[in-house]
Amino acid sequence: MERDLLIVGLNHRSAPVALRERLAFAVADLQPALARLAAIPGVREGAIVSTCNRVEVVACVEPERTDLDRDIAAFLGCERGVALAEFTPHLYVRRGREAVRHLFRVAASLDSMVVGEPQILGQIKEHYAEASSAGTSGSILHRAFHRSFAVAKRVRTETAIASRAVSVASVAVDLAGTIFETLADKTAMLIGAGKMSELVARHLKSRGIGEVVVTTRTFDHAVELAREFGGIPVPFARMTEHLKRADVVIGSAGGAASLVTPAVVTEVMRARRYRPMFLIDMGVPRNFDPAINALENVYLYDMDDLARMTAENAGEREREAVHAEALVEEEVDTFWRWFASLDVVPTIVAIREKVEAIRRVELEKALVSMQDAAPRHRALLDALTSAIVKKILHAPLSSLRRLGKEDDGVDLVASARQLFDLEPLPPARKGHEPE
Repeated sequence: MERDLLIVGLNHRSAPVALRERLAFAVADLQPALARLAAIPGVREGAIVSTCNRVEVVACVEPERTDLDRDIAAFLGCERGVALAEFTPHLYVRRGREAVRHLFRVAASLDSMVVGEPQILGQIKEHYAEASSAGTSGSILHRAFHRSFAVAKRVRTETAIASRAVSVASVAVDLAGTIFETLADKTAMLIGAGKMSELVARHLKSRGIGEVVVTTRTFDHAVELAREFGGIPVPFARMTEHLKRADVVIGSAGGAASLVTPAVVTEVMRARRYRPMFLIDMGVPRNFDPAINALENVYLYDMDDLARMTAENAGEREREAVHAEALVEEEVDTFWRWFASLDVVPTIVAIREKVEAIRRVELEKALVSMQDAAPRHRALLDALTSAIVKKILHAPLSSLRRLGKEDDGVDLVASARQLFDLEPLPPARKGHEPE
């Protein structure tokens, strides 16, 4: 095989975040770095994928350069100013078919911290676009990355891997969506400035919540948080009177006693004419008295409820991931047959040309000694030797054409070129190849 695929990198499983941060590339740094990556002897094409959870070099390389993983590791260290000894124990290397499988799994979010999260595909597309603009991606990486995008689409459309929320914040917002037909005309109230309540507020804003009201014991904090969400700050002492405006209430304030009691909510519901009210208690100790849940049209969930639902959803995603892995394997097979077949056609042509050249040389020698032979005899000898060559080559070339596209076809093509003493294949041209 005259080309191979190689991935060298680290991720959230192999390296701590402090190390990943030091090796990460800003988008603005990618194109200059890619030019230096492509200059490494043996690297024909290259791309860099850098996110908060991974830094990976994806390359099409010359297979005889078996030490290229070390050169690429040195490249990463040099680019980011990190000593090799600090990160090489955390690196992984994927070659050939394993590299294809790894790329497809990453794009399909099967290798993510949260299986099924959608952000990684957009990040890969962005970083591949940088390689394309830098001119360091050619026909091989073009095909590999674009097939990874197609694999990700198949996984998302043919499995339910992304249909269940797996973070506490997103589960809370999904629950709100089951209670209210739309959030566009609803008001959310944040009590306290806990990190988790901020995350829920962000999810609510992304789902189009109509209004956000913020109250904290420190009014300046309420003003700051309200500004971030385009909301309205209210003094903590006036929290109860503003509750009647809130359809969704998120509690994450500290304190030993319940801030909202059944008596308070009873009065609030009367003022609301018993329109549904959804409360998410993220406080420890709890902000809302659990007895509130017994009131009509009041829905209260605490952290234990959300954690249980998150675990259930994560389990469902893991079950869907089994189906997704099967889809990935199917796509890896398809890609690898294409990759293995790249050398088949030029090898078959080269064998035919070499044997035909031998036939013509030997035929000319024979015809020189048969100068008095009639033209029809010369033509007969030409046809006879041509037919013999075709019949001898038919079986091996048919097998090469068929088997060269299978898993071990790469080795078969290489063996055929050795057996017929053929020159190595020229490097693959850079440029996009039809999918």
